[in-house]
Amino acid sequence: MAVRDEAAPPGGTALPPWVAAAITFLSSGAVLVLEIVGLRLIAPYVGVTVQTSTAVIGFALAAIALGAWVGGAVADQADPRRLLAPLMVAGGALIVAVLPLVRFTGEALSGADAGGVLLLAAVAVVVPAALLSAVPPMVVKLQLASLDETGAVVGRLSGIGTLGGIAATFATGFVLVAILPSSVILVGTGAVTALTGIAVAVLLRRVPGAGRLPVGLLVLAVGGGVLAAVAPTPCEEETAYHCARVVADPERDTGRVLLLGTLRHSYVDLADPTHLEFEYVRAVAAVTDAAFPAGEPISALHVGGGGLTVPRYLAEVRPGTRSLVIEVDPGVVAMDREQLGLETSDELQVRVADGRVGLAEESAGERNLVVGDAFGGLSVPWQLTTREALELVDRSLTDDGVYAVNLIDHPPLAFVRAELATMREVFGHVALLARAPVLAGEDGGNLVAVASRSPLPVDAIAEALRDQDLAWQVAEREGLDRFVGDADVLTDDFAPVDQLLTPYGQP
Repeated sequence: MAVRDEAAPPGGTALPPWVAAAITFLSSGAVLVLEIVGLRLIAPYVGVTVQTSTAVIGFALAAIALGAWVGGAVADQADPRRLLAPLMVAGGALIVAVLPLVRFTGEALSGADAGGVLLLAAVAVVVPAALLSAVPPMVVKLQLASLDETGAVVGRLSGIGTLGGIAATFATGFVLVAILPSSVILVGTGAVTALTGIAVAVLLRRVPGAGRLPVGLLVLAVGGGVLAAVAPTPCEEETAYHCARVVADPERDTGRVLLLGTLRHSYVDLADPTHLEFEYVRAVAAVTDAAFPAGEPISALHVGGGGLTVPRYLAEVRPGTRSLVIEVDPGVVAMDREQLGLETSDELQVRVADGRVGLAEESAGERNLVVGDAFGGLSVPWQLTTREALELVDRSLTDDGVYAVNLIDHPPLAFVRAELATMREVFGHVALLARAPVLAGEDGGNLVAVASRSPLPVDAIAEALRDQDLAWQVAEREGLDRFVGDADVLTDDFAPVDQLLTPYGQP
């Protein structure tokens, strides 16, 4: 008895193999571009944390699953050739529209709480990713001319789709974000996808109903581009890691504030390097004033550059000081040179590198001072907080060298307690500088932890804090014991920094 082959596509033949491969490759790749750039797009409004990365990745995976499931089911009920072009045009148009949607939504948010993170992540990826993820199963359906080759067809197109995602991931992460703004990447990806959809419509114009595109889709494609052009942007410059801008201080003609993402990261007085606006910077300066003879040059390593406020201060008050700044973001360094008057020399050098990598390459026993001021959003990058990282700091210091690190936390201050417990595992002497309500666990904000192999000049530090016009206190020994409690030590194997922090809902 003859059996009809149910795998044959309804109404005609399959797509040419190269067309099927190209559609699958592009659709899968566009989803990965959207996922990577989507995280950068929402970062200026909610920061970059494990939670924001998790939200974007989670919604992207959910959209891929939903699109593949629904796309496969619909392909069994209707001729996929009538749906491929509309899906690609719609998906491309919505990739473009994501840019203004996220920016208008981000401007309307009043804080980086968990709800805001989830909302922006969903806006950034869900709908266009779901539409484009419906394309590959429809292409598979079209190419199944016989049940005898089901495995080969599914495997080949699945592999091509995966290759598209891999290519898009590496091209975006290693090349595109380094040379193009996120807006250009999104608009370009959406335009290429939509134009490919139009080309597919032309290719399939002989199939009844397959060559026509709803006018609404074309309006959406054009409208998305127009909205993208007028959408508000929080970025003066988009660097490899941050949405960055420099703003003038309306109360001080020569004052400039460097904003990275959602944070006021640095304050630089272009005319007076000794003017220290932020309290935590004055606290770090107080440590250097107390730990080393006045005016004496030192050798300093700065992990995290920002506006290079502390290196400039040391160069001014300690002529001859040799500072090396390790800054991961070349775009920030460029802004320092162009807008904040940075001039490097043999005595003030800047190296573009990850802080942990820079620490590992430091020579042993050469630094009088190491300053930690590296942040990704509100958190210190976890790889700089661990026992292993602090052992690298300790190795780089002289016997009487000092480590001073800026930390941010809010009650119950779980991260700061854990970091102090970790510092006490490595250094013989540790102190915490903070306002009294913070030391009491009632408030949060910036804190400065100080560590050394040698006894710290605690009384001199307290006096230097007062000289810097700071109402900060110094906690050590028994007071620090009570503050730290039974906090866990952070290691390379276990350092849940973002989870220990409580940034959501905080000012």
